[in-house]
Amino acid sequence: MRNAKRALALVTAGAFALGGLAACGNDDEGGSGDAADGSVYFLNWKPESEETYNEIAAAYTEETGVPVKVVTAASGTYEQTLKSEVTKSDAPTLFQINGPMGLKNWQSYALELDDTDFAKDLNDPGLALKGEDGKVYGVPVAVEGYGLIYNQAIMEDYFAMDGAKATSMDEIADFETFKSVVEDMQARADELGIDGVFAATSLATGEEWRWQTHLANIPVYWEYQDDDVTDKEEIEFTYSDNYRNILDLYLENSTVEPALTPSKTVTDSMQEFATGKVAMVQNGNWAWSQIKDIEGNVVAEEDIKFMPIYTGVDGEESKGINIGTEAFMAVNARASEADQQATIDFVNWLFSSEAGMTYVTEDLGFIAPFRSFGDSTPNDPLAVEINRYMTDPDLEPIPWVFTTFPSQAFKEDFGQALAQYASGNVEWNEVVDTFVNSWAREKANLG
Repeated sequence: MRNAKRALALVTAGAFALGGLAACGNDDEGGSGDAADGSVYFLNWKPESEETYNEIAAAYTEETGVPVKVVTAASGTYEQTLKSEVTKSDAPTLFQINGPMGLKNWQSYALELDDTDFAKDLNDPGLALKGEDGKVYGVPVAVEGYGLIYNQAIMEDYFAMDGAKATSMDEIADFETFKSVVEDMQARADELGIDGVFAATSLATGEEWRWQTHLANIPVYWEYQDDDVTDKEEIEFTYSDNYRNILDLYLENSTVEPALTPSKTVTDSMQEFATGKVAMVQNGNWAWSQIKDIEGNVVAEEDIKFMPIYTGVDGEESKGINIGTEAFMAVNARASEADQQATIDFVNWLFSSEAGMTYVTEDLGFIAPFRSFGDSTPNDPLAVEINRYMTDPDLEPIPWVFTTFPSQAFKEDFGQALAQYASGNVEWNEVVDTFVNSWAREKANLG
């Protein structure tokens, strides 16, 4: 476990290391052939970034004359969309792979990237996605983090109340304390002027990724720690009760009745937070655009903060938010040489040119893991919070182990079970059985 923790520390520290500007241009060593006749087709992973990527594509085409097409997969459908698109004559030239499990599925479509400028420019080479041959087939687009986003102004209003269960956020460092604060706040929702402590839990099909993936990361992380492993063919879901602790807290102290959550989306919950109807919402730094761009947003930037997700595990008081990387850029190995070179040139431009880096930092809000960015990181409140947690010597980030989850089918099975549980149609033990059995089945299918 010490080695695993040390590796995480090196990865997170490396993502913020300072460095010089990477080379950029059309003579990239990683491509072959002339890019003059090539074009780029980027299949985008994040729906919330669609508008920005379209702007980036237009700017690059205007500057270089190279056509760039952006197609954005609907939430929760990326894998299916990619499977459909790669079979077409006009297939994506740039796509994203979901960590080690994703690479197993897409290895034959991924071009070796070791000699590309952007791969060489990684702050920490260990961040690259490598195959069993040790070669690089994917490069991360960003280091990201997620936890509980809270409205400091609402929390301060609560702390000032007579009989409050805490007087500052510093006193909340474990599930027991957090639960007492949340339930007391819910009881005083009218006095606080909110509809609930938490935004609605989004369990609509395709919208449940915050729970079947991000929240599930925590119990799986603790199980891996206990067993001193980084993956398992069979999972016991040892910390299922801890998962249920926080899920029940969300369901019972939010804006809607639990049975209505299978109809709720991420957009619904982010709108509730942005308009001041709730004190907290579980999400990541990518949610900044969803907060600031929502009509009727009333939350001041200085009041937007992160806190860890507590579930009642011994030792959680020393843990911070969840920090890692999931989406790795891959270039289509089956595209023409001209399209491959055009795509490599586009990625180089995005992550090393002044114009591209401005889009990455200011518009996409990415904490980019490349030396070319130096100390240029987003200044939005959630990115600032991630930096605060990554540099806090007293808190250790929880790494993203969900990149080892066996498949999208597993996540969907678990998500559907969660929706049934919230609706009151199944008992918790049935949810646990679904998690354990689907994990084993999908891991076996990989073999």
